[in-house]
Amino acid sequence: MITRRSLLASTMAAVATAPALAKAKLGEDGLYQEDWYLESFLDLAEDLTNASQSGKRFAILWGLRNCPACRRMHEVHLADPAIESYIRNNFAVLHLNILGAREVTDFDGGKLSEKALAKLYGIEGTPAIQFFPTSTAGLAAKPPKEREVARMASLPEPQAFLAQFRAVRNGV
Repeated sequence: MITRRSLLASTMAAVATAPALAKAKLGEDGLYQEDWYLESFLDLAEDLTNASQSGKRFAILWGLRNCPACRRMHEVHLADPAIESYIRNNFAVLHLNILGAREVTDFDGGKLSEKALAKLYGIEGTPAIQFFPTSTAGLAAKPPKEREVARMASLPEPQAFLAQFRAVRNGV
């Protein structure tokens, strides 16, 4: 016979042995943060150079407070240990707020708010991820949208999400 006590005990045992899935923390700005996201002075050329020197690719993740897809990305996609470790080990991810006011220095040296940068690059929804080349050579002279090597403009299912990161890492 199942009692409330035995059900509670089995539930607590399952919770205690289950892997921690959601490691992302909700920041004061309302964006989810992973402890491995890039800490940055918000200079994109510097961030790309540093990522390349450490053997990683540079990506910008655009988020928004109360974004259900952003929440799903952090609670499902990035909670998968295989996906999270692949991205953490191969990418330097800068998380920006599509409506944010922090000043960012673009590849051409221009200084814009996060919101203005998102508009300049044509970022229209969240989450969106921009992937950049391994070098800053020639980027400043290109129009903003041509600086990327790939873009994830919406949130695909987890395996397609990982496949996009793998494709960029393998030389898209």
